[in-house]
Amino acid sequence: MDYKKSTAPGTTVTRDMMSLAEKTGNVYETVRIIGKRSNEIAAEIKHDLERKLQEFSSFTDSLDEVFENREQIEISRYFERLPKPTLIASQEFIDGEIYYRNPSKEKDNIEEL
Repeated sequence: MDYKKSTAPGTTVTRDMMSLAEKTGNVYETVRIIGKRSNEIAAEIKHDLERKLQEFSSFTDSLDEVFENREQIEISRYFERLPKPTLIASQEFIDGEIYYRNPSKEKDNIEEL
């Protein structure tokens, strides 16, 4: 999912983890799923930010040439205003947009057949 089009709230939201855990049957597994997805989103955001800011980097060693670039500041502000990766991952989990599986549970089901 594109994090830029996320419907996640921009501020912190308190969630009832027991209601979220109904999908997996385990609170800790739910937190693990959301945490892993959150790390993926954070890495994607960091990569995009670094790529966009790379356009403004200068390869000279002179400190006299350092100046504030308005476009660079606007890009940084845009990324600061995005919802936090944890909020995006939580919203994706609630909306059912995260694919997850538990290999140990699948192994138990195969042995029962």
